[in-house]
Amino acid sequence: MNRFPPFALFAAIACAVAPASAQNHPDLTGTWSSMTATPLERPAQFKDKAFFSKEEAGAFERHAAERTVERPGDNVGRNYNEVFYEPGTRLSKTMRTSIVVDPADGRIPALTPAAAALKKQKMDALLHPSGVEDMGLQDRCLAFEMAAPPMIPYRYNSNYQIIQTGDALMVSAEMAHDTRVIPLDGRAHAPSAVRFWLGDSVGHWEGNVLVVDTTNFNDAGGFYGDAGGMFGWDRNLHVVERFSLMDPETLLYEFSVDDPTAFTKPWNGEYTMSRGAGQAYEYACHEGNYSLPDLLKILVGK
Repeated sequence: MNRFPPFALFAAIACAVAPASAQNHPDLTGTWSSMTATPLERPAQFKDKAFFSKEEAGAFERHAAERTVERPGDNVGRNYNEVFYEPGTRLSKTMRTSIVVDPADGRIPALTPAAAALKKQKMDALLHPSGVEDMGLQDRCLAFEMAAPPMIPYRYNSNYQIIQTGDALMVSAEMAHDTRVIPLDGRAHAPSAVRFWLGDSVGHWEGNVLVVDTTNFNDAGGFYGDAGGMFGWDRNLHVVERFSLMDPETLLYEFSVDDPTAFTKPWNGEYTMSRGAGQAYEYACHEGNYSLPDLLKILVGK
């Protein structure tokens, strides 16, 4: 994964004065919001620009704030609107024009032909399901994409609760209270036959940076049934995450994605999370949820 000296140096200096754990590492414990106006992929108008200028950043944030103002007709059919989605109105403190930083164009690489065909197959099944297993993990309240590494910001409830001890780091995502417990004791990954929707994560410290290595995903992990389906990852996905404090209120989150059977080349990303004052709320996904059985009654007749 590419390292960016200005931010790495900033993180190292900030961590020198940040709260330290009993093991003399920065303490990442707290509630963190990944809500951001920074787009996942670089918008066309910034095609050749990796960073916003001060003026561009101000205009982009003003436009993001304007989108959150409810207008007449937004609630037609009681559908979600921009106010509900909580997309974020402030850019990442890195001032990048996209979360994706590599490739240099700020765009997620194309899927391989096999992965693209699989995505089409799964999207067709989602639109014309023959049963509940054709629906995405998210539709079934089994797992949400923001909980799995890489932790891509979601459209709302983009909050994480982190609890750090000397032996492990717990990362709990508000959507839908999925939790990763990441050992920091030097253990190896689980046997390759053991697979998880969120993968198997193990971590270690490199100075003031927590590095988390995740493998052992299963084939369902890249398909959540929302926002276009899946990015395309499968059981060959390998994600490396790097957590560091830019300052006591800002968490720099960097990640690299490598899956040769899903993407035509690896890709990297980064953004900053802001510290919250409270805690993440319970997301009771199944409670009072009639949409899935009602949808299946209409589409499948069951």
